[in-house]
Amino acid sequence: MTNIVVVESPAKAKTIEKYLGADFKVLASFGHVRDLPAKDGSVRPDEDFAMDWESDDRGQKQVKAITQALRGAKHLYLATDPDREGEAISWHVKDMLAKAGALKGVDVQRITFNEITKRAVQYAIAHPRELDLPLIEAYLARRALDYLVGFTLSPVLWRKLPGSKSAGRVQSVALRLICERESEIERFIAREYWTIQGRFMTPAGAPFSARLTHHEGRKLEQFDLPNEALAMAAKRAVEAAEFSVGSVEKRRVKRNPPAPFQTSTLQQEASRKLGFGAQATMRTAQGLYEGVAIGGETVGLITYMRTDGVQMAREAVAELRNHIKSEFGEDYIPGAPREYSSRAKNAQEAHEAIRPTDVSRTPEKVARYLNDQQRKLYELIWKRAVASQMQSAELDQTSVELVEPSGKTKLRATGSVIAFDGFLKLYREDQDDAPDDADEDSRILPPMRERDPLKRQGVEAAQHFTQPPPRYSEASLVKKMEELGIGRPSTYASVLQVLQDREYVKLDKRRFTPEDRGRLVTAFLVAFFEKYVDTGFTAGLEEQLDDISGGRAEWREVMRQFWNDFRDAIDATKDLKISDVIDRLDDELGSHFFPKADDGSDPRLCPACGAGRLGLRLGRTGAFIGCSNYPECRFTRPLAVPGAEGEGGGALADGVRVLGTDPETGLEVTLRRGPYGIYAQLGEGGTDAKGKPTKPKRASLTRGMDPEVMMLEAALALLSMPRVVGLHPETGEEITSNLGRFGPYLKMGALSKSLDRDDDPLTIGLNRAVDLMAGAKPRGITLGEHPKGGPVEVRRGRFGPFLMHGNRVANLPRGTEMEAVTFDEAVTLLAEKGKELPPRGKGGKKAPARKAAPKAGAAKAPAEAKPVKAAAAKKAAPAAKKAPAKKPAAKKPAAKKPAAKKV
Repeated sequence: MTNIVVVESPAKAKTIEKYLGADFKVLASFGHVRDLPAKDGSVRPDEDFAMDWESDDRGQKQVKAITQALRGAKHLYLATDPDREGEAISWHVKDMLAKAGALKGVDVQRITFNEITKRAVQYAIAHPRELDLPLIEAYLARRALDYLVGFTLSPVLWRKLPGSKSAGRVQSVALRLICERESEIERFIAREYWTIQGRFMTPAGAPFSARLTHHEGRKLEQFDLPNEALAMAAKRAVEAAEFSVGSVEKRRVKRNPPAPFQTSTLQQEASRKLGFGAQATMRTAQGLYEGVAIGGETVGLITYMRTDGVQMAREAVAELRNHIKSEFGEDYIPGAPREYSSRAKNAQEAHEAIRPTDVSRTPEKVARYLNDQQRKLYELIWKRAVASQMQSAELDQTSVELVEPSGKTKLRATGSVIAFDGFLKLYREDQDDAPDDADEDSRILPPMRERDPLKRQGVEAAQHFTQPPPRYSEASLVKKMEELGIGRPSTYASVLQVLQDREYVKLDKRRFTPEDRGRLVTAFLVAFFEKYVDTGFTAGLEEQLDDISGGRAEWREVMRQFWNDFRDAIDATKDLKISDVIDRLDDELGSHFFPKADDGSDPRLCPACGAGRLGLRLGRTGAFIGCSNYPECRFTRPLAVPGAEGEGGGALADGVRVLGTDPETGLEVTLRRGPYGIYAQLGEGGTDAKGKPTKPKRASLTRGMDPEVMMLEAALALLSMPRVVGLHPETGEEITSNLGRFGPYLKMGALSKSLDRDDDPLTIGLNRAVDLMAGAKPRGITLGEHPKGGPVEVRRGRFGPFLMHGNRVANLPRGTEMEAVTFDEAVTLLAEKGKELPPRGKGGKKAPARKAAPKAGAAKAPAEAKPVKAAAAKKAAPAAKKAPAKKPAAKKPAAKKPAAKKV
């Protein structure tokens, strides 16, 4: 083999190898092959930001496979994704291979392609380039920044604000946005205002409505009718007058189509139109990019989905225009191709927009090859891309002013009609938080002329109250972060997920609400590190990172400027007392935790002693509300705002919610609250043929499932687990997803693999499953037949790999991998360091293994029977009684030690 190609995903590897032919072998890196170790000191500012990189088992395994494949090869093509992370992965792979001495005589080139099609891949091979050093340096700077902020600021949080988890550079700013919006809502005071609406009829008998705009000779502003009395007076003025058409204004306006999707707009529109979260959108788009099986071939349906760009290749634009002409006609094609410009400052990170790789693969043609999520997202991407090259829509907007003889009272009616639908024939963009009546295209006014007399049908006065700003949805928060220049669109999905995983925010009815823990963290950071959670500062830092990737700044100099100021800010908190933190947070969040009482009483008055003042307190496990008269008064309560506890319990507050009836069994399906969380249950159980009670089938809800909106279909899907995902494309083995004691997992033969946090066992696709199973390791490997009979196995245990032969076990030396042990080494280790497992007789009363132990070898008997040796002078029977004392060996409540790692 003379040519080796390295990509990130095994799903891509198989497809690309078909495109390139027999002279190429394509291998997957499975993402990053190494990263900064999650421990202090991995980035050393005092050594000019030197970094330590560490490769996990999977990374080492993949690099080893690439090293072996390179023997005799002449060319190595690094074909990881066409973005900053992809460039970094290629750099890591090359560096590890160079250190292993695998690149001698090998020509190393970097190639990128924006779509997984034969044309794009072959073009990339023919046009290789060198690794982009500025882009790699931008990755190094970003990685070092995130590491230093996390590993420097988080310990300050833990010491000064017990109960908090950690802080991140971009996550903390996003959290601040959510918390500040919540504060705006809490401070909001509704204002009353009234509007007057009249119903009229034209001389031809056509009805329409108009709103009062002028009263008593002056133009009305929003709050000029603030109460019912003034509103009724205005209403009477309209009822007392005779109106005619004063003026009719008509104008034709054009509405241009939106640009094709980039990462952020795709996430926003998928949230608004499809109800997809950012993580689900990106996961589904990844599958469409890597390809789906169509007609026996894996086909990439969309271009790369992590992009800041909105421009498209000329060939793609030409294909889109030809499709529009053939499907919709000449009138729907603008005179010249539409060009869109990206707001991204760094051209190297602003790749082509997200579009279909082949416009002829319409959503209708490929629907049967896609799952439900893929079908919906592909249709959205396809329509948006096609619409972006269509003719503008034309609307006739009409504005009619109604007047009475004195001219003191005027009303206005507005409407519009679509004169030419243009791109609206295919696609309409949703607006987040738009009112229900915002679509003016549906409001059409009847024909009218100046001086036409009008007949009044009725007048209504409507009371309104201003509304607080809405909480952020995933779509609106992504839009806000993009507007402010915070982070990068490709990272938004993970940022929002981290905030939820840390329990700083919760997503309720598709809106973000900050948890009290999140508000405390934000208040602390704003009070003592305001600069580093300031949107302007964070956006400025992003611009500096863009300058690095554009070759306009030196990354270590940017790091030095940041680190010097940041270290000073951290040092300034060394002498900060927890009491100072409490006072500051109590002052900042007092209005939130102690809202004004309706009866005017003091919300901080202690309900227990009647004299103490309630305030924020910090304990070892976190914050709580306590009385100032402690220890005389020991009143405490959780942080939750009074009245908020128990909200959201819905129909599950009593522990049971009926979802419906299973059509197959006729049994009732319910949701229930148990000691370990909420689960779905089928029926109520019964008895078997012998009259013994049987348990009903149950399934725990997976992460992200909302019990309040869960429907019967979803519960039945859970209860029907395991689910067949598909057949592995290489081995042909069946891959299934299931729910286990420790969460959802995949299984294929003897291999099993836990799902990641953002993977759903009910919807996970085959490509993603194959990726995950590539990192799965077997529970055990049979090495051979022992000379004394029986298999010798190496197994994966809770505390590391170990050897086993019959009842005899031996731990492997620290750091030894399962796959590295030979049969001879295993036999030697079992003989020298092996121990007998405790007996498994009924109740553990019999100990046959002890009687057999001396037969295995007299020299070993004393070591295996120390309790017996200690009682040598006693009779055999008492010695046997002492055997159960060995049960402390099973005393693996030392298993509690690993639990401590979760802290």
